[in-house]
Amino acid sequence: MPELQLLRPDHAPALLAFERENRAYFAASIPDRGEEYFARFDERHRDLLAEQEAGVCYFHVLVGPEGEVLGRVNLVDVADGSADLGYRIAQRAAGRGLATLAVRKMCGLAADKYGLTALRAATTVDNAASRAVLIRSGFTITGETQLSGRPGLTFLRGLEDFSAPRVDLPGTAC
Repeated sequence: MPELQLLRPDHAPALLAFERENRAYFAASIPDRGEEYFARFDERHRDLLAEQEAGVCYFHVLVGPEGEVLGRVNLVDVADGSADLGYRIAQRAAGRGLATLAVRKMCGLAADKYGLTALRAATTVDNAASRAVLIRSGFTITGETQLSGRPGLTFLRGLEDFSAPRVDLPGTAC
């Protein structure tokens, strides 16, 4: 069973492999990261860890039994008791419920460990899988938006009465 782990320096090689292996798959539903992301990956990884250390973001990886990264679940722009949730799951791990399990676990961590009271999220209208993950995880649609020129929806999940089933993934004591 995969583990949700707080991002560490030693995750860099597996995280880079995850991003490269899934680049085309992700680009079908979200904007591509671009060549510079890959060219400057090590620098970007260090920057993410610094942001995490400062408490403005919390980055997590979903790690499989062989140490491979199967997904990312991040909290960014942490301020005033809330944050933006983002996630992506590897193509080879999609359709197995891992995104829903990881997002639900993140809701619990956001409330219990990071002291947050609400999470925001957004997805493109045509990303039915992502919409389903958010709705199954207790998010409600709050409006419409544009995401890189594409129609999207915004979502909100209050955490004060976090009532999604507490699904413990092994090793998630971040």
